[in-house]
Amino acid sequence: MRLIRQVDAAALQRVVDGTGVKLTTFIPVQFKKRGVRTVIVPPNADSVQTGPATLGKIPPSCDTALLIALGRAFHWQRLLDEGIATSGSEIAQREGLHPSTVNELLRLNLLAPDIVKRLIAGRQPRTMTLLWFQRHPLPVDWEAQREIVSRFGR
Repeated sequence: MRLIRQVDAAALQRVVDGTGVKLTTFIPVQFKKRGVRTVIVPPNADSVQTGPATLGKIPPSCDTALLIALGRAFHWQRLLDEGIATSGSEIAQREGLHPSTVNELLRLNLLAPDIVKRLIAGRQPRTMTLLWFQRHPLPVDWEAQREIVSRFGR
């Protein structure tokens, strides 16, 4: 590596020795305790204020299972991109998971960036859960994805 440059708050650009440019995306989240559960909190969630009773509370709309799956999918894709793993089956074997689970979650990498941002911020429709993504494969086309997401009710 010769050069590392921050592109924006969530991405770094690296120029790799003569092989081109590689972008790295960061998903800025925090883990907090809510009772006995650990939840994922989007950035600036503590500054969300909707009234005196909810000051500093964690937004309830974050789907922890979906965010964890999204993080795993991006991590696994990075393993594949960097040649650390050669297939979803290899990742599944390393992590003690069924190959179909890994390949199912890897599809989350195909989501449009604005949909990923909505998921991270907890602004997805309540019915858009990890189970929904597992049962309904989305098209690769981002416009078609946006159309499907727009049909969801809050």
